[in-house]
Amino acid sequence: MTLQIFNVLGRQKQPFAPIHEGRVGMYVCGPTVYEHSHLGHAKTYVSFDVVARYLRYRGDDLLYVQNITDVGHLLANEEDRILRRAAQLNAKPMQIVETYTRSYFEDMDALGVQRPDISPRASGHVPEQIEMIETLIANGHAYAVDGNVYFDVLSDADYGKLSNRRVEEQHDESRELVGGDKRHPADFALWKRAEPEHILRWNSPWGVGFPGWHIECSAMAKKYLGANFDIHGGGIDNIYPHNENEIAQSESANDVGFANYWMLTGSLNVLDPDEGIPVKMSKSLGNYITIKDALQMYRPQELRYFILTSHYSNPVVFSDEALASAKSGWERLMNAVRLVRQQLNSAPAVDAGNGFLARLETAKADFASVMDDDFNSPRGIAVLQDLTRDVNTLLNSETVVGAATLRAIDDTYSALGGDVLGLVPAVETRQGGDGQREAALIELLIKMRAQARADRDYARSDQIRDQLAALGIVLEDRVDGTIWKLN
Repeated sequence: MTLQIFNVLGRQKQPFAPIHEGRVGMYVCGPTVYEHSHLGHAKTYVSFDVVARYLRYRGDDLLYVQNITDVGHLLANEEDRILRRAAQLNAKPMQIVETYTRSYFEDMDALGVQRPDISPRASGHVPEQIEMIETLIANGHAYAVDGNVYFDVLSDADYGKLSNRRVEEQHDESRELVGGDKRHPADFALWKRAEPEHILRWNSPWGVGFPGWHIECSAMAKKYLGANFDIHGGGIDNIYPHNENEIAQSESANDVGFANYWMLTGSLNVLDPDEGIPVKMSKSLGNYITIKDALQMYRPQELRYFILTSHYSNPVVFSDEALASAKSGWERLMNAVRLVRQQLNSAPAVDAGNGFLARLETAKADFASVMDDDFNSPRGIAVLQDLTRDVNTLLNSETVVGAATLRAIDDTYSALGGDVLGLVPAVETRQGGDGQREAALIELLIKMRAQARADRDYARSDQIRDQLAALGIVLEDRVDGTIWKLN
């Protein structure tokens, strides 16, 4: 099956045809680094992590660019978010940027989100932004007034094509201030004049100032991927004005289509405590949970499982019940993986279970089929759970399963559940621990318990079992030996 992507630009599912066969360029709008990231950010970046992983699994040569916004993201009153946070903490703006950029990557690393190939900063690409603004002015799509530069939305006949908003309808909806120097309320800032107290400032043809929010993505995407590239990603909440303005200024400056496929993730919501209805998790509403706090309560793979059981484009409601269900689903998957890996330690050479190899090929084909359908991770997880049922049946039967079959099963879990979905670690770890060392210690304790039972020292045997249980490690005695599970 050919990979199909739901293209928000056009509102339909389309076969994916990259500009250059076998090579894919993808740009995803990154975070504005002024506070710690929350679970809403996790939903977007885990989702695109799986997109990137699957494209590479298919064999595509992917160049993944995700920016860092460290200047120019203005509030409705035109106050820069970075400057406001710096004032609140009595810190330097770049101190804020460094602190929360590091925090963001720490969170992504903890969640198993593979780093983009390029993570350009807006502040490091001001010359490219100025160059694009100059082109827009020369082309008649922008105008300068008293040190400010605005994009003229009426100059672009296609303006609004991503969000399906007509310019006439945006008179009262523009998030930009309606200043006396604007020709139209929906015109948006490409460059802002810096007042004397404004710390973030650069020289430009229009005087000392700083870039607007939207121009950064257009300039950096062009620099690293070209004027026209394959995939643009981000969150649905930024479809207007940010993504809409990106398209308008890019296509007006470059006279060519911007991104061919637009993928936008649905919001992560929480239930309003008063109304009982889902509302978006956001910093402005104060209803958010930081990724760091969430990782104190849940394993990274449990958070990923929760996010990936919903299609990337759909909203999802965060709750303790939803995370409990994700934990249960992930543990069912991992219990099978643990059992396979433990049995590999003493697997016989004779293998009566190698007829199971055909089942693995079916699982791989089914997985590719559902992931080719717009990166359908919920159905991908379902394929793995179906496989898990059959793996458990095989390993709990009287069939002699040798090393070759066990290794093939483990390889399948590692490829589909690990390399693509990021749910199956190569070495399982508990939070803050060394996984290989922990596993070895648990196996050592299991051997000590087995010796105690052989010596009829049942009190010592029970003590080992109970102390492991208190640490969240459950032992299960089977005919072929004792296995352990994380509770």
